[in-house]
Parts: sequence; structure tokens; C-alpha cells
Amino acid sequence: MSQAAYGSETTQGFAPPTVTQFSVFLANKVGKLHDLVDAFDHSPCQICALSVHDSSDHAVIRMITNRASVARAVLREQRLPFSEMDVLVVELSKGHTLSSLCLSLLGAELNIHFAYPLMLRPNGTPTIAMAVDDATLAGQILRRKEFRLFGEQDLVAQ
Repeated sequence: MSQAAYGSETTQGFAPPTVTQFSVFLANKVGKLHDLVDAFDHSPCQICALSVHDSSDHAVIRMITNRASVARAVLREQRLPFSEMDVLVVELSKGHTLSSLCLSLLGAELNIHFAYPLMLRPNGTPTIAMAVDDATLAGQILRRKEFRLFGEQDLVAQ
């Protein structure tokens, strides 16, 4: 298993592996999502997860790729406004269900702000990306409960 799957030690204790999520802001017009994903089809970077939230005038596309530095360059080249944040990517297997994941975080009174599944799944198992109140604490709790956490280097093309 890679170093990222276990995290690393910091001065504050265990730092879980995280993955960069990009929130891309698009005009809510026909073809804009296609333009975005097509730009990635022509790059050495693969979209691993995608979530679309739209309103009447704009859409926010949350996405995870397997190469954040390349994704950042693609988004800048396309002149698309975006923001970044770290999210946890958690495997749901071997008795670790979505319910047990939620229960583990509930015990620490941690909120899940949003979550969505990955299309490209390490090990071919169900995998979920999530933003939580405190990623370090959530990572510590989930590792103690023997959930497997993934970092960017674990998101390889299959």
C-alpha cells in the first residue's frame, strides 16, 4: 500500500491523505460541460469524479482528477474560474458501509458538507469523496475504524 493510503506524521499528529477537488464555475449554457470534459480528454489528466450543481445562470462543477497540477493548468488554459479544496477519498469495502462511515463521523460530531462517488475507483471498489469539518480528525477516526483512505497517487487510470 502506498504511503498516501496511511498518511504521514506531522507536528500535529496523523495527516490523512487528501485529494484536490476543483470547483469550476461555468455559465449555465448548452455545451459548456462538454467543453470542460473535452479539454481533459486532450490532456494527460483523467477526471476521476464529477458532480454538477446548477442554478438558473451558472453551474458549479466539482471534480477530482488524478493529476491536480495538470488539471490546474488545463483550467487556466481554458480561462475558467475555479477554486480548490482538499477532500477525503474513502473506500467502502470489507464491511465498511456508507452507514458505518457516517456513524463514525457522527460519533465525533463531524459534519459532512458534501459527498459524491468516484468514477475511477482504486481496486474497483465503491469509493466516495467527501468534504468534512476537519479532514485531519476525520482521517484519524476513519483510519482507526480501518477505512482505507486514498491520495492522488492512488487514482491511477485503469
